[in-house]
Amino acid sequence: ATENKEDDSATENNPSRVPQGKPAERSSVFYSPGQFFFEYLVVVSLKKMPDGRYEPKITYQFPKRENLLKGQKEEEERLLKAIPLFCFPDGNNWAPVTDFTSETFSFVLTNVDGSRKIGYCRRLLPSGRGVRLPEVFCIISCLGCFGLFSKILDEVEKRRQISMAVIYPFMQGLRESPFPAPGKTVTIKSFIPESGTELIELTRPVDAHLEHVEFQALLQRLSPQLILHIFASAVLERRLIFLAEELSVLSQCIHAVAALLYPFTWAHTYIPVVPECLLDTVCCPTPFMVGIQMRHLERVLDQPLEEALIVDLCKGKIIRAVGDEEEILPVKLQNEVLTSLSRHNNNNNIHSKD
Repeated sequence: ATENKEDDSATENNPSRVPQGKPAERSSVFYSPGQFFFEYLVVVSLKKMPDGRYEPKITYQFPKRENLLKGQKEEEERLLKAIPLFCFPDGNNWAPVTDFTSETFSFVLTNVDGSRKIGYCRRLLPSGRGVRLPEVFCIISCLGCFGLFSKILDEVEKRRQISMAVIYPFMQGLRESPFPAPGKTVTIKSFIPESGTELIELTRPVDAHLEHVEFQALLQRLSPQLILHIFASAVLERRLIFLAEELSVLSQCIHAVAALLYPFTWAHTYIPVVPECLLDTVCCPTPFMVGIQMRHLERVLDQPLEEALIVDLCKGKIIRAVGDEEEILPVKLQNEVLTSLSRHNNNNNIHSKD
C-alpha cells in the first residue's frame, strides 16, 4: 500500500465542487529557480448578511487576471470560490472585537486536473479604534515553503498596520523576484513611510527536501510512542482525525504527519482544517487525513467510523484507536524510531545535522 503513495492517483471527493486538499507530491517539493513566489494575494473579509450572520468574501485580489481562456477562467473561479471557506473554516458565528491575536495557518487545494495550490493565511485584526472584524490575508502559491511564507506574512502584517496601500508594492516586488534555489537568498526592496527603504532577505534552506513542513509543533505536543502509532496508521492508509482548537496547530501538525511518510506521499483526502460546513467529509469510506476544531468533537464521535485513529492534539492523547497500532510495525523498526525521537526530544527539539 505504501508503494502506491508515489502514484498520486487516488480519487478525491467531488473535486469539481470544492477543491479538496492533498499534500505536495515529491515533484512539487523541488523547484527550479525562476518560478513566481505566488499566484495571488487575496484579502478575505467578513460581510454581514441580512440574517445577521457573517460570511467570508474576497474583498481584494492581486494581481487581477484578464484575458484568460475559458478553461482557465473556470479554474480561477473555482479557486476563488473555495478560498473564503478555508480562510474562515470555523463557521459564521463572529462578532466585532477590539482585541484579537493574529494567527497563521495553511490549507491545500487540489484542482480537477490534479494540480495543487497552498494557501498561506494570516488572520489579523486591522488597526483602528473601536470594535472591528478580523480579516485574512491569503497568499496562494504552488510552492511548499512554510518558513519562507511565514516571514512574508510577517511583512504583510507589519504593513497592514500602516496602510493597505503599503502592502501592494511589496507584493509586486516579491512577484517580480525569482524564487531562489536551495541555499540561496533573494532580496526584496520595499519602501515604508517614515522608515524609508527596507531590504528584506528571504533564504531557502540548503536541504530543500522537507522545507514545506515544520515538525516542531508535532514533536512538542505528542509523545514518541504516539507519533509512532500515527505513522503506522498512516502507512496502512487508515482514517486519521486530528483535533485542536487553534487553526495553526491543526495545519502545522497535519502537514508534519503527512511528511513523516517521505519519500512517499499521502494519496487520499487531505484537509488540514475542515470547514464547519464540510464536517460530513469524515463519513467517507476512503482513507483520509483531516483536522477538525475541538468544539466539534461530539459531532465527530457520532460518525460511523471504521479503522479510524482520533488524536487530541491539545492533551496529546488518542481518543479512539483500532487497537493494533503497537503491532503494525516490526519491533526492531519501532525501537529504532523511538530511540531517534527520544533523542530529539532530549535535545529540547533542537534541529541538528543528525
